[in-house]
Amino acid sequence: MNWSIENNKIERDFIFEDFKQALEFVNMVGGVAEDMDHHPTILMHSYKKVNIKLTTSEEGNIVTELDHKMAKKIDEGLKTL
Repeated sequence: MNWSIENNKIERDFIFEDFKQALEFVNMVGGVAEDMDHHPTILMHSYKKVNIKLTTSEEGNIVTELDHKMAKKIDEGLKTL
């Protein structure tokens, strides 16, 4: 897993070949978030760089097992793009 854990967040940058691929990734993450009812911070830094931050606000903005599960699902979804 290429995620880092700092300041009570799991975080990872994803770099894509183009804007369309980055946007498809963001939409995939949105689907995972809705399915899990757990919504990350998603930032598109440029036309091909996406940053995802995961933390559980209901638990006081700490990293929980739910965040780890979501990171795993995002990684699995990335393989399908």
